[in-house]
This record gives sequence, structure tokens and C-alpha cells, in this order.
Amino acid sequence: MELQKTVDTSDDWIVERTGIRERRVAAKGQATSDLAAAAAKSLLHKRGISAAEIDLIIVGTVTPDMFFPSTACLVQMKIGAKNAWGFDLSGACSGFIYALATGAQFIASGAHKKVLVIGADVMTSIIDFEDRATCVLFGDGAGAVLLEPAESGEVGIMDFLLRSDGSGGQYLYMPAGGSLNPPSVETVQRKMHYVHQDGKNVFKYAVRGMADISHEILVKNDVPSKDIKLYIPHQANLRIIKAAVDRMKLEDSQVAVNIDRFANTTAGTIPICLSEAIENKKIQKGDKVLMASFGAGWTWGSLLLRWEA
Repeated sequence: MELQKTVDTSDDWIVERTGIRERRVAAKGQATSDLAAAAAKSLLHKRGISAAEIDLIIVGTVTPDMFFPSTACLVQMKIGAKNAWGFDLSGACSGFIYALATGAQFIASGAHKKVLVIGADVMTSIIDFEDRATCVLFGDGAGAVLLEPAESGEVGIMDFLLRSDGSGGQYLYMPAGGSLNPPSVETVQRKMHYVHQDGKNVFKYAVRGMADISHEILVKNDVPSKDIKLYIPHQANLRIIKAAVDRMKLEDSQVAVNIDRFANTTAGTIPICLSEAIENKKIQKGDKVLMASFGAGWTWGSLLLRWEA
């Protein structure tokens, strides 16, 4: 209801077009590293280990606290992971899947034993709340996972497919703030530090991209859709999610949806959904889980895993 005060919209319109009923907004002065650190501390507490045991921190985000130092470095300091190195990964809404696939390689190679992967964004910091095309879509949030070597006979991450197509960059982007359009009075006045989106093209490409890559990874690994215990799609729009679900012929009970409560938290959506699924005991050891995303870039991907926690 608050958005009705700044733009021509209504609760009914937002729910019908996006599936969003509410969202979370970071407090004034609360940055992405704060949300990421909170998610990391919660995870470490549940796992029963200290931050000093972490080898690597990867943060998927498009809203870093600042250009440098990296958000990963700030998280490392805030949680006391004194033995870890880290970096940020920019994959927009696909940031978490990109980061998860990347972190898995450090485990698979034997280079590290414990890799912390975080998806976190404070999207409200780069949203124009007078732009109905974007302000109704986003919220703030973070989630984290810990990657460790599988035990003998376990599989963990079974496969992943990652894609990008730079020609789609023109449809979803933030024009200023980088080397192309450095910050200036003019860029601020022209609202170039906010998200700019061509909603029709984003919707069209996202529907096809996320649905196709979700289907592709199942076919590649000869996994029938009925064997997927939980499908965790990026929470961008309820209609996009339903299109992917229809493509794979999944039942509603197999699909994680929380966009109605959190909106689009960009890199945070998938790990937040995963966290809720674990809390609600929707997945158990041995269950197959499929994640999929589509975002600015274009970037998109899918990741298939067997839950071994």
C-alpha cells in the first residue's frame, strides 16, 4: 500500500502482474555486507563451526557496499573469518547460481574444504520509487550456503549449466556509476544511478530462458521431472515461474515460491528459498533439488544437486 503514495499503482495491480504482496526493506544505513554477514553468522551457528574455519567467501551481488573493497572482504571482517580470502561476483539475478558453481570448483579441485557462498542485494538502494516499472518488483535480502567435500558415495552438486548473452544488456541495466558514465551532477539529475528496465523484453526472454535451461539440465542428466523434490526458481515474477513450471510439468508441491513475501531480492532469492525449504523440512538427505535463474546481462543458468546435508 505504501507504493500507492509515490506511483500510480495499487495492491491488486501489483499482485496480479507480479505475485508480490509484501517485501523487506533494509534499514537506513544497512548495507549489503550487513545482510550478508547476518546470513553467514546464522549459517555458521547452525553448522556449529567458527568463521575461522572458512577458506573462501564468494558474494554474488550487484549492490556492493562500494566499488572497493569488495563486499566479500567486508563480510570476512564482520564475521571474523580471519583465514579466508574472498571476492564479489556480478551476475545480477543469476549471481548466486554463478557463485555456487564457482565455489564448487574450489571444493572439487581439493583447493579448499569450506567455501561460503552468499547471495545478497539491497536493491532498494538503486530503485527509483517514482518508476512503476521497477519499484514494485524489488526487495532486500540475503542468503548463504556452505560448500564442503562430499563424503564417500555422496554426489552433492550433480551438474550446472551457465549462460550469458551481452546483447540483452540494453534491456536491464544501471547506466551510471561506472567508467562509462562516472558520477556527476548530470547523471544524478537524469536518474542514471537507478535500475532501468524494458519490462516486456525482460519478461519475454526470462520466460524462455529460465524454462529452457531448467528443462535442458534435466534432459542432459536423464532426470525425469517427477524425481525433482524441489524446484527453486529465481523469484522475479510469478508468471515467469509458472511458465518454467509448466514447461517441466511439475506439480505445485515441487516448487518453492516466496516472491509474494519477499519480492525480487536479486541474488538473494534462491538461497532464501533454500533456507526456508530446509527450515520447513521440504527437502531431506538424498532429495534432488533444481535451481534456475535469469537476469540482467543477459545471464541465466541452472544447477542440479542432491541434498546431502
